[in-house]
Amino acid sequence: MANQRKHNPDDRSDNVEKLQAIVQNTLQNMEAAEETIANAGPEERAKLDAKNERRKQAIVGLREEIKDEAANRKRYE
Repeated sequence: MANQRKHNPDDRSDNVEKLQAIVQNTLQNMEAAEETIANAGPEERAKLDAKNERRKQAIVGLREEIKDEAANRKRYE
């Protein structure tokens, strides 16, 4: 009985909610970074600005995923 794995069923029923929570958390992180930027030196400010830019890009992708997951949910209900 070598390496028998149980496969979990693909439960995507709460993906939209999970993705929305991730977006909210990312937005909160961006706000916290903006507050930190106000008191940061030039080097730290540049790092935080770059990180927030990556966060903005991630949010765009997450919102597309939310649309896809919502469409899939409607299709299979």
